[in-house]
Order: sequence, then structure tokens, then C-alpha cells
Amino acid sequence: MNRGYRGGTGFARPENALKRAEELENVGQKNSALQVLHDIVTSKKHRTWSKTYESIMFKHIDLVVEMKKRNYAKEALMQYRNMCQAVNINSLEEVIKYFLKKASDKAEEAQSKAAAVTIDVEDLEEDASPEDIMLSYVSGDKSKDRTDRELVTPWFRFLWEAYRSVLEILRTNPKLEPLYAMTANKAFQFCLQFKRTAEFRRLSDILRQHLTNLTNRYRDNRESTPDQLQPHLETRFEQLKVACELEMWAEAFRSVEDIQALISLAKKTPKQQLMATYYARLTQIFAVSENHLYHAYAWLKLFNFSKSCNKNLTPGDVQAMASSVLLATLSILPYEQRNLLGALDESAGEQEKERILRMANILGFAVDSKKDYRSVLSRAALLASVASPVILTQVLPEVRAIYDLLTQDFAPLELCARLGPLVAKLGELSPGMSGASPVKDVNLGMYVNSLKQVALLRLLKQLSEVYSTMRVQSLAELVSFMPLSEVEAVVVDAVKNDFLQVRIDHRNGTLHFGSQQLESGHVRNHLAQLTQRLSKAVHMMQPEDSSAHAARRSAAIKTALDTMDKEHKMSNARKIMIEKRKEEAELAMLEAEKEAELRRQTAAREAEMAEEKRRREEALRREKERIERELEEREQEEARALLEANKKKLGAKGGKLDQAAGLDKRTLVAEVLTERMKEAQEMERRMQKLAKQLDHLERARREEEAPLLKQLAVTRMEDARKQHAEQQTADAARHRAQWESDTADKARLAITLGDKEAFKAQIVARREEEFEELRRLKEEVYQKRLEEKRRARHQARIQAYAQRCFDTVKERMDEIEAEERRAEEERRAAEEEELQRKAAEEAERQRARLAELDQKAREERPAPAAASTGNRFVPSALRSKAGDSSGGGAPPAARGGDDDDRWARRDAAPPAARGGDDRWGRRDEGPAPAAGRYAPPTRRDDGPPPRRDEAPPAPRPAAPAAAPASAGGKFVPPHLRNRQ
Repeated sequence: MNRGYRGGTGFARPENALKRAEELENVGQKNSALQVLHDIVTSKKHRTWSKTYESIMFKHIDLVVEMKKRNYAKEALMQYRNMCQAVNINSLEEVIKYFLKKASDKAEEAQSKAAAVTIDVEDLEEDASPEDIMLSYVSGDKSKDRTDRELVTPWFRFLWEAYRSVLEILRTNPKLEPLYAMTANKAFQFCLQFKRTAEFRRLSDILRQHLTNLTNRYRDNRESTPDQLQPHLETRFEQLKVACELEMWAEAFRSVEDIQALISLAKKTPKQQLMATYYARLTQIFAVSENHLYHAYAWLKLFNFSKSCNKNLTPGDVQAMASSVLLATLSILPYEQRNLLGALDESAGEQEKERILRMANILGFAVDSKKDYRSVLSRAALLASVASPVILTQVLPEVRAIYDLLTQDFAPLELCARLGPLVAKLGELSPGMSGASPVKDVNLGMYVNSLKQVALLRLLKQLSEVYSTMRVQSLAELVSFMPLSEVEAVVVDAVKNDFLQVRIDHRNGTLHFGSQQLESGHVRNHLAQLTQRLSKAVHMMQPEDSSAHAARRSAAIKTALDTMDKEHKMSNARKIMIEKRKEEAELAMLEAEKEAELRRQTAAREAEMAEEKRRREEALRREKERIERELEEREQEEARALLEANKKKLGAKGGKLDQAAGLDKRTLVAEVLTERMKEAQEMERRMQKLAKQLDHLERARREEEAPLLKQLAVTRMEDARKQHAEQQTADAARHRAQWESDTADKARLAITLGDKEAFKAQIVARREEEFEELRRLKEEVYQKRLEEKRRARHQARIQAYAQRCFDTVKERMDEIEAEERRAEEERRAAEEEELQRKAAEEAERQRARLAELDQKAREERPAPAAASTGNRFVPSALRSKAGDSSGGGAPPAARGGDDDDRWARRDAAPPAARGGDDRWGRRDEGPAPAAGRYAPPTRRDDGPPPRRDEAPPAPRPAAPAAAPASAGGKFVPPHLRNRQ
């Protein structure tokens, strides 16, 4: 048993996958073959395009179309687009064309099969079979409908999905816009050929969505050109054409809006032929919508455009188109239909203005913002345009007569009588159109009803100017081409739109012309007039005193003036309260309406969801039952077929299988396999016996034919020897004759040998000269190139030498600067060390000098005074004077120092031991360093080390010598000591 392929992307090369798929297809495993190709196309390992992938896609499409795998085709095409859109976009175009062709061919083939099935009836006189009758009652479909649903509809669905997938794939690639337009046109033709209106509506929505995305990208991209929108514009013209032929007028009008949006976006007028078709389709759309105003404007635009741009129009075409323009204009009602509900809305005017401006844009008319929007497209403006001789001189005589009756003549009693035959004759007029005309035919009879209605309105308008009252029967006699009920409906509509002031009195059978507002005003003021007249009669019957009346009048006026402000405020408050209550009531009503609408929508949505859920469940249940039933029936059919096949094959030996007819499929298959195995074993024994018999027969035959073969070989050898001898003799004779002929030719041509040698020598000499000249020129060129190379090489060597010299000098300069910096740093370090050493020596000398001075001062100090001054403090400057007085200070020993020694310290410790400032204002940081050990000088005001270009700092001056002690012990500044 063959096992099916389970997928995988283990192929290193796509050629291997294609070969494997062909092998699987040859053995009947098409699903496995398709899976192999699909895996190799969608694999992430294979992303580089090659010609093999195109062959793979063709094979993939064949299998997909044959098996109707829509999703496989879409996914494969998307991956193939990503693969080849940057390398070879033409390959994708070829693949898509092939895919669409295969799908359309299959759909047409299915349709032809369905037609053949419908037509192929064995006996036309035979009634329908009972099965067909029962099926028709159960399904409710006809035989042809069932056949189409079984054979044609699946292929139509596949072809439709193919078009959708291709459009979705091609919509984002600008390079494939022609292919996108071609696919859209094919989809349009598919919908038109098979009358698929639902698919056409979906296709229009898809293309409109793609167009919206395209316009957004076009506005965002500044480098976009109008030529990029041309394929989409042509596609919309084709869409408009197909929509009109399918009579889908709503989609046709949407296509018109799309075309106008593309024209305004591209800012470029399309081709003249397309615009002529555009206006021709507009006439059809507005004719179906019964909008006579826009229909007439479309005809006028088509006539003007065709007359100015189409030079191939015949006079008959121009006459027919002009007649259509004039009749379409005359068919417009002389008043505008008003919506009474919309008139109360504030936004109705803006909506009407927007609608009129949009329609003017669609019809190709320029809009002036300064003019009233109602005058942009109106019957009056259209009549003024049509009244030109360009149109009136080219219409049919009957049409010109109708125009004169409805626009110029004033004959109310003869209008309808004269118009009736002319209108009746319009239906018989059918002017033929040539191939150059944008419209195929012109139907003038479509304007008959509108012309009758316009004629009736003109008749009533003229009668209202002549008569005030008229009998209804007289009006019916005047309007002979229209029943009285339709006349009444026209009158009511005209009165409703304020075109006529007419009142029909059915009781008296009269028709009253004139304003209705006078009568209604009279009825409204009747009570007021009655009150005034009754009051006047009372005064006449009971006259009152004038003084009392004047007093009452004055009191009433005074009371009115006093209460006027209060009443006014109360009325205003009441008005505000009423308005407020109205607003509250309206808000409450709106809220109630919103809540009710919300509840209704929620309930409808829930009911719809529940119904949808129930339908899905029901559909799933029915589908499951159908599948189970089909599987069971299929198993039963297979079992019966297997049983019948084995009965036919085994014949009389199938008794055991006859007994197994009531078993299930599995048991039956096992029994059949057992019987087949026994039959195979029996067949194998028969084949062995037959092979043994054939072996003996072959051996006997060879033994008998051996001597005959030897004799035949000897005979053939003798014949071959004779034939060889004869062939040798014939070849020698033929060779001899050829040699003699060649010798004669040589003797004949020997006389030209000298001329040949001379000619050869000339040619050789000339070619040697040419060769020498070419060799010389080549040598000169070679020498020139060699010299140029030599000079270039010499120049390069010079430049290289100069660069090396420059680099050497630069390196040497860098070394010299580095040596100078190093020497400068060493010199600085040496100077700094010398300064520190000198400072240390100077500090040591100063300490020794200070110690010596202190010692001398202590030796020269006088004896202390004997008398004491008591505990009173005596300054040191006055101690010598107060030595004899009483109450001196403590003795010097008790005070801890000498009184008159200004340079002495309080204790005997040297400055180094005190750790404070010495007598020159320098702070001693501690004891002197030991001998032979470096101690850096301690300077409070030391700055940074001197630069190379600065002189070393001057040494500090030595401490001044100790000043001699004065007799009185007073302190004398150093700058005054010499004066003493």
C-alpha cells in the first residue's frame, strides 16, 4: 500500500520538489503533490527567485484549479509576489494571467457541461422519472437550477474568489497597475456575462476601498503624477458601463462619483471618447431616476461635447441628439418639487445647496460662488441655453412644433388639441444612430408622459389668466389625452408646490382659479367683525353718558398703565416658563426616543444574534447529519460495488460472498481479501506450471534449429564474399576514371601557374608592407605608452621620496621637541631641589641666630625691682617708673617671663618646641629635621613653581637683628631705632 506524502520542506533545491510533485501526480496522489509545491513556495528558506519557481507556480496553479483550493492559491501568489517583485515582476504577471485563464476556462467548461446535461435527454416524449419528480417536490428547484448548483456554481465561486485574491495581491504594487486594471475588467466581464449582480456590488465595494487607499497615498506622496491614476480612471469607466448594462443604477451613480473624484484629484481631463461615454451613461441614470432636470443637463452636455470633439457625427446623429436635448428640457416641470418636512429643518437648505453643487460638479458645470445656488441648475437657465439657434435649427420639425406650443404660443383652448398628434407621433420616430455616435439609439417616446403633464400645467396657467371659474367637464374636453383622475393629481401637486391657485368644487363640478388666501382670511376675521358690529348696535340702542364713559375710560387706562409693567413681566415670565417646559418636554421626548431606539436596537441585535446562532447550529447539525449519511451511503455503495465485482470475478465460486451480503464493510473487505489471496495463490501455481511447459518447448526448439542456423551462416558468408569482390572491382574502376579526370584538369590548369605565382607575390608584398606599417605604428604607440609609464613612475618615486623626507623631518622635530621638554622638566626639578635645599639651610641658620639672640638677651636682662606694687596690673612700659611705688605686679619669676624683653617668650622653650610662629612671623611646623635628611621648606605664601622663561624667586630677606634693649624697657619700632 502506498503511503501519502505528509508534507515537509526538506528539499534543498526547488527542482527536486518539482520532480517529486510530478512523480506524486503520476501515481494519483494530487493532494500530496500540491502540498509539496505549496510547502516549497511558502518556505522561508527559499526567498530568491529563479526560473524554476515559475515552473513550480504553473504546476501549483494547475493542481489548485483542478482541486478548487482557493486558499492555497491566494497564499502561494502572495508569497510569490514577495519573492519576485524586486527581481522579475513580469514573472508574477505571467503567473497571474495563467491562473485567471485556467479558472475562467474551467468555469466555461462547467457551464458547457451543464448545458449538455440539460439538453441531453434520451427520449423527448418520455415523461420525467419518479426520482426527478420527487426531487423537484422536495427541493423546490428546477432540474436546470439543480444542475447549475452542482456543476456551475462551485466553479463560478472559485473564479470569483480568484478575481478577489488577485485584486487584493496587486493593489499595493504600482508596477502592476496595468495588470490590476486588466483583472478588474475581466471581473466586470464575468459579472456581465453571467449576470452576477451581487458579485458586481461586492466588486465595486472592493475597488472603491482600494481607490480610497490609493487617493490617500496619492495626496501624501508629493512625487505622484496624474498618469498613475489613469488606469484606475479607465477601470471606473468600464465599471460604469457594466453597471448600466446590468441595470444597477445605484452602483452606476457611485461609479460616476468615483470618476469625478479621480478627475478632480488628477486635475487632468480624460480622453474624449471616455467623456462622451460618461455623459451618455449619465443620461441613462437620470432617466431611470426620473430626474428630468439633470437628465436634460446631461443631454445638453453630451450634445455640446460630441458636436465640438467628434467630427465623425452624421447630420442624422446631430438631429437626433438635438431633439433629445430639447424634449428633455421641455419635460421638466415648471416648478420645483418641495419636501414639506425638510423645509422645516434648518439644515435642509445647506443639504440642498450641497446636493446641487455636487450635481453641477458631476455634470461638468462651473459654479460661481457669488450666484445663488438655485440658479446653477434650473429650468430657466436650461431653456435659455436651449433657445440658441445651434439646437433649434437642427431638431426634428415635430419637436420644434412642440417647443413652440409649450414656450411661445398662447392658445389655451387649442393647446392640447394641437399637441396631442405631435406627442403621439414621437413614439413612432426612431432615428437611427451611426457607429460614431456615443449613444446606440435614441428613444423619443420616453418623454411623452412628461410632455403631457407639462402641457396640462401650461394649459391651467393660461386658463387662470383668462377665466376665474370653469366647469370640470370643459377642462376634461380640453385635455383629451389624459384621464380626469390624472389631471386632478397633477393639479393637486401643482397647488401643493404653489405653482397654481386652483380649487376644485366636486359638488358643483367647477374649477375656481384665484388666490385662496383671501377666503381663508375672511373666515379668520369673521368673528372679530361680528363683535364690532354687535357692539355698535348696542351703543345705538342704549347710548351711554359721555362723562361717565370718559371716567370709566380714564380709570381703565390708569389701571392698565399701573398694571402694564407687572403684566409685561408676568407675560415674559410665563413665556420663559412655557419655553423652558417645551425644551424640557422635547428633551424628555428625545431621551425617551433614544432609550426606546436603543432598547429596540439591543433587542433586535440580540434577536438577530440568537437567530444567527440558531441558524449556525442548525446548519452545523444538518451538515453533520448530511456528512454522516453520505459516509454511510458511500460505505454501503463501496461494499455493494466490491461485492458485485467479486461476484463477477469469481463467478460460481462466490457462494461464500453471497452469504456475506448482509455484513458490514470491514468484514466484507476482509472476506474479499481472503478470496483474492486464494485466487492469487492459485494463479501463481498455474503460472509456474505454464512457465515449466514453455521452458521445455523453448529447449526443443533450439535443439532443432541449431543445424539450420549453421547452414544459413555458411550461405550468408559465401554471398557476402561475392558481393565484396564485386564492390572492390567497381570501386577500382570508379577510382581510375576519377584519376584520369583529375590529371586532365591539372594539365589544363598548369598554364596559369605563372600568373598565380605573380599574383601571389604581389599580394604577399603588399601585405608585408601593411604589416610593417602596422608594426611600426604599434611600436610607436608602445614606446609612447612606455615613456608615459616611465615618467609616471619617476614622478611617483619623487613624490614618495619627498613624502619620506617630510616624514623623517617631522619625526626628528618631534624627537627634538620631546628631548627639550624632558631637559626642561629635569632642569626645573633640579632648580626646585636646589631652592628647597637653600631654604632648609637658611631656616637652620635663622634658628641658630635666634637662639643666640635670645641667649644674649637673657644675660643682659637687669635685676628685678625689690618693691612690689601689689596686685595692681602695671604695663611693661611703666614698670620701670613704678618700680619704687607700692603695689607692683608679681615678681618676674612669678609672672613667668621678663617684663622689658619684647623679643622673649613666656617660657624658655625654643620656637621649634612651641610649634607656633617665630619672631619673624613664620610658623614653625615642628622640630628641625635630622642631619642628612631632606626636609622641604614650609612656606605659607609659596605659589606655583616658576616657568622656564621666568627668573627664580628671590630669597626672602633675613630676619632683622635684635634691637638693643632700651633703658626704660619701651618698645621701639625698627625704623626708629637708628634715630635713638
